[in-house]
Amino acid sequence: MIEKRPCPNSADENTAGPHSTLSLASLLAEPAKRAPERTAVVEGRERFGYGELWEQVRGYAAVLRELGVTEGSRVALVAPNVVDFVRVYYAVQVLGAVVVPVPLLLVPEEAEHLVADSEAELIVGHTGQLELARGCSRLAGVRLVTVGPREDGQPEPGLDELARSVEPVRGFVSRRPRDPAVIFYTSGTTGKPKGAVLTQLNMVMNATVNAFDANETTPRDRVLGCLPLFHVFGQTVSMNTTFRAGATLVLQPRFEPAQALELIREHEITQFNGVPTMYGRLLDAAEEGLELPSLRLCVSGGAALPVPVLERFNERFDTRILEGYGLSETSPTATVNQPALGTRAGTVGHPLWGIEVETADPDAERIELLGAGATGEVVVRGHNVFAGYLNDPEATEAVLVDGWFRTGDIGRKDEDGFLSIVDRKKDLIIRNGYNVYPREVEETLLDHPAVDQVAVIGLPDEVRGEEVCAVVVPADKVDTDQSVGDWITEWAAHRLAAHKYPRRVSFVAELPLGPSHKVLKRELRTRIIGELRRTNDSEE
Repeated sequence: MIEKRPCPNSADENTAGPHSTLSLASLLAEPAKRAPERTAVVEGRERFGYGELWEQVRGYAAVLRELGVTEGSRVALVAPNVVDFVRVYYAVQVLGAVVVPVPLLLVPEEAEHLVADSEAELIVGHTGQLELARGCSRLAGVRLVTVGPREDGQPEPGLDELARSVEPVRGFVSRRPRDPAVIFYTSGTTGKPKGAVLTQLNMVMNATVNAFDANETTPRDRVLGCLPLFHVFGQTVSMNTTFRAGATLVLQPRFEPAQALELIREHEITQFNGVPTMYGRLLDAAEEGLELPSLRLCVSGGAALPVPVLERFNERFDTRILEGYGLSETSPTATVNQPALGTRAGTVGHPLWGIEVETADPDAERIELLGAGATGEVVVRGHNVFAGYLNDPEATEAVLVDGWFRTGDIGRKDEDGFLSIVDRKKDLIIRNGYNVYPREVEETLLDHPAVDQVAVIGLPDEVRGEEVCAVVVPADKVDTDQSVGDWITEWAAHRLAAHKYPRRVSFVAELPLGPSHKVLKRELRTRIIGELRRTNDSEE
């Protein structure tokens, strides 16, 4: 048994109090008690009521307990959007243990870092992801137990088979609000991924305010679960929020736009949660005249949603997209456009109930808040802010300052309290000493008829420090020769300030996306710089 180190900033017995308890497991246990026959999850042609699902979860918990999982243990979960993800996730919570979700786009060597750093004692791997799960198990030296349909030649029974021969545990282990519930590993844009420790309070409260204060989810809602459940957005806003409201989650194992549209119509989906690239792909896949009358609400997050895409989607499907904002470290939702407070396209709305979001001087060591209209670093405090980075007190100290979490994002609040995200602090381009925010340039370029998708990055320049480069996925039937690039540059020069418009335009077949469908700008920048160097070398 590995000796577990305490998670950062965890409360001790005296601060939380011995009788102050809160468990993420209650999100499933309560609707199972109140409405056991109501459908909780739909996967393919199978439907699972809350009572049936909760009994299965307790059966899985009994097996995990026999495998050595106890209060505080860390369990790595490698699974797609299937009902077994839900069962294992909540079974771990029932035992008072901690889930470490493993992104499915990782290679085993990358996943091994998550398992080793979190000191996971067990890996639960779905049979549909055996290559990743087995590779990670082998490299980390951590036991693997499978779940899902048994593969040919698989010698040992899986978790689901073992659960049929055990007595389900009776209830769930009581936890303190500041006890860890989930460890999410950040994307690692500045090095190896760091484990963001989210507490029971973080996860329960974020699901609660998303359900009842932001989106007004009801038991009658049917939510399409196509966002990866291993990601904090899909896990909190799709899965946990749905269960908190006692609604129904319709799972899509992997996002495919045509199939997603079919599921929305077949199951009369009322709520769709997605990232901007998903909305664009749904528009592209929709046949002429397709209607989605049941779709009353859409939530976008994870990256900036271009206003033209929002407006086209809302008009095309007669619905409304509410854009929000958050990070792994904020559980994730910090702000969202909320009907009760008013909505405004191009902004990420107002803070959720019980959360404060302001802008501060990005260059000051301490938190120096700015007034309305000023551009600064977005800072957050409230029940959604994480406990810290696992085993990394220096990184934790750098972002948790004066009771606020420094997001690294640049934004501004207007006089009405609406927050707009200008860009990532790290994505900021400084050309000739002037700040260029890529999102502003991207929003403009998306109106160009030759541009389908675009990411704006900064490239090293000996004279100007950085040069603005637009990496474009061209629209259908557009030739990507030099004249088109010049056309885009000239067109942008009439719509953007002289220091903002792109002097370089590169064309790609697709933009590199991470597990949460965000554009990987660091990878894109490295690729484009490499191509320019090879071109220069060949010309010499």
